[in-house]
Amino acid sequence: MKSVTSLFVLSVLLCSTTVSWSATINSRGVGISKVGSHEFGGIYNFSTFLLDRESGILYLGARDAVIAVDTTNLSKRKTIEWSVPEEKRKSCVAKGKTEDDCKNYVRLLEFLGDRRIYACGTFAFDPQCAFINISSFSLETNEDGSVKMETGKGKCPFEPSQHYTAVMAGGILYTAATSNFLGTMYDISRATGMEQERIRTEQSINWLSDPEFVSSAFIQEDEENNPTGEDDKIYFFFTEVAKEYDLYTKVKVPRVARVCKSDVGGMKTLQRRWTTFLKAQLVCEDRASGQRFNVLTDVFTVQHQPGDPSSTHFYGIFTSQWEREELSAVCVYSLEEITKVMNGPFKELKKSCENWINPEPIPTPRPGQCLNNALKQQGFESSLKLPDKVLTFMRDHPLMENSVVAAPLMIRNGITYTKLAVTLTTASNGSKQQMVTVLHLGTDRGQLHKVAVVGPNATLIEEVSLFSAQEPVNNILLYKDKALVGSPLSLVKLPIVGCSFYTTCEVCARAHGLGCVWSHKDGACAMAKPGKVVEPEDLANQCNKEGLCSPPVIEMRVEQGLRVLLSCVQVSPRPCRWDHPPQSHTRLHNYDLEVQVTPESLGTYVCLCDEVGRDQPPCRRAEYQLTLETPRIEGNVAIAGGRHFLVSHIILFVVGFIMGAFILFLVYKHQGGLRGGGHSSSTLEKGRDLLPSTDTPQSPSSASLLSEAVPLTEKRNGTINGHSGHIVHTGGHNGRHIYANSCGLKLQESAVNLADELDGREMVGPKGEEDGLGEVLSEMEEEFAKLSCLRGAPLAQCEESSI
Repeated sequence: MKSVTSLFVLSVLLCSTTVSWSATINSRGVGISKVGSHEFGGIYNFSTFLLDRESGILYLGARDAVIAVDTTNLSKRKTIEWSVPEEKRKSCVAKGKTEDDCKNYVRLLEFLGDRRIYACGTFAFDPQCAFINISSFSLETNEDGSVKMETGKGKCPFEPSQHYTAVMAGGILYTAATSNFLGTMYDISRATGMEQERIRTEQSINWLSDPEFVSSAFIQEDEENNPTGEDDKIYFFFTEVAKEYDLYTKVKVPRVARVCKSDVGGMKTLQRRWTTFLKAQLVCEDRASGQRFNVLTDVFTVQHQPGDPSSTHFYGIFTSQWEREELSAVCVYSLEEITKVMNGPFKELKKSCENWINPEPIPTPRPGQCLNNALKQQGFESSLKLPDKVLTFMRDHPLMENSVVAAPLMIRNGITYTKLAVTLTTASNGSKQQMVTVLHLGTDRGQLHKVAVVGPNATLIEEVSLFSAQEPVNNILLYKDKALVGSPLSLVKLPIVGCSFYTTCEVCARAHGLGCVWSHKDGACAMAKPGKVVEPEDLANQCNKEGLCSPPVIEMRVEQGLRVLLSCVQVSPRPCRWDHPPQSHTRLHNYDLEVQVTPESLGTYVCLCDEVGRDQPPCRRAEYQLTLETPRIEGNVAIAGGRHFLVSHIILFVVGFIMGAFILFLVYKHQGGLRGGGHSSSTLEKGRDLLPSTDTPQSPSSASLLSEAVPLTEKRNGTINGHSGHIVHTGGHNGRHIYANSCGLKLQESAVNLADELDGREMVGPKGEEDGLGEVLSEMEEEFAKLSCLRGAPLAQCEESSI
């Protein structure tokens, strides 16, 4: 009954959390809408977004279908069914693939420029591409009525879950995908256009080594500001296994690769292969701690100066191959930095000594160089005219010596980010203008986080739960001050700019970098008036005690022996530290602090983070007050004295019952029961079996019991999820609940139930006394076998393991 009550309390807390999240979403303002798989007629596995910015129509690539949604009203939508024929599906299953994988997952949607969309799907592990007429929103068909299709090999992956990226450049499709059924061959290729110009990467581990493709971008040169005649370029971002590191395990590294749009391959060497393929390592490293993030998961491309390609920056989400706990970081790289590395020295592996060194000499013209006016003046109008020595060098040296290095804009512990979108805005603080970068980050648990980056400071503005925890965010599109966020099952539209939907003073204060100021008169968040200066020192006073660096003190009433996890959320790469009682037993989990509750550990715990520079005082991100709750025998909690009292009564009950059984046996023997001596012998054996055995203890040691009885609560996104058991009540604002197990209640209930059953049991009379007494003792054995604390485990250990 108590465990049921605990589960009820836990469910109420979870429901309260859900309601609070819903309130958060609804309070953001008008214009938030969501549609799911049910509204789409049962269609799901949305994987691809394509937005027509003129009409506002969003095209979704899904399983066996393509959907067109009007972004002004998500209820207006059209659907095209594009499924796999039954015979082809059965053939796919016969090859060892699953029923679900043998569907058609639309992974590519790109505009062709002639009012058509080029769509490619996995098509039961036989990629196919088709054409969608935008006007009628239908698949083009042949004369016989069948869907007009062409092979999608090299354009679309075979398997639905394979990493893949593609980009359209001047009406030509460039892709990075697997090129065989087994998924063991990888290509970066020009997948469409004239047949003789469809080229790809060399099948060499020096070019691509087990890559996981992430993103691609087409950078078109500005015709008016391109005096050197530089060629347009396509950039690919991926993570691969590094061949330049000779270690005991596979080391993953993030890469950026570049090819040139006019590259058509070599004449003899590198025929139908890239002659301009160069790649460099991306380094995302926190210099203060030396922590490096080596797995790239997503990239967003944006121009800091709209209309100027040279101002292009690439924002990437990184994780770490070596960290067991969830960890995410965001680094940004400029096109200028990448170009500088691509024009630098090459890296070479000498086969004689297996050491990487800089090769000499580099042939002329420079290998991997894109065509420009200077090369054309030297007679190299095409890559087909490049000398063999240049192409041979290019084939053997695709990797650059230098790396593109950046420090994280933010680091988030306990979170896995999956998608990223960036908006740039300018906020005024008086007469001073400053650029603000807003990161819109999707998580693997269906949340959208907004982080404002102003100079070296990153501030988490809000966290919004959009989908269930099983739906990761896999697409984010920004359009007309709205964010279109997708998961495999749902689509949400919500506002992304403006101060009005920051409904609390604390959140408004966090958005001060965007120019937001809280108005106490109106009780709302609004843009600061022109010329008004908001000093950082005034931010804490905007909301009185609920300022940016003045969070409420959370009082936690705990019991001795418990372990609690104190949360501290920090997105900036700058460090955080905890001030706590000197004799407390603590352990760090990222920025969160685990505390073992003892008399010495009671007191105040403060998390301080550097957010405004080393010369400024740190920001107080969280503060807790641990106080000891008065022990009492109530509910699931029992003091040690009460437990001794209970154990002593159980022992007295067992001894009394054995003595009573022995006296009954003597009375029976005195009345002539010796005629059944054989039965008496077995009865004595059963009586001896009632004594606890110590040959094979069934209970774990006290240390293991302690670790099981007090499970470390799991914290995610600032909340603490516990396990059923007794509840430690917490006071104050945003109170937390820690759950732990207890064995005292189980022991007490078992003893009471046993006593009730024995009191209501009738004893057998003279007729058939032997059988009646043996039956009673046999049932007694079964009852005592249910008592875990008496089944071969010393009582002292059961006491020590309790909390």
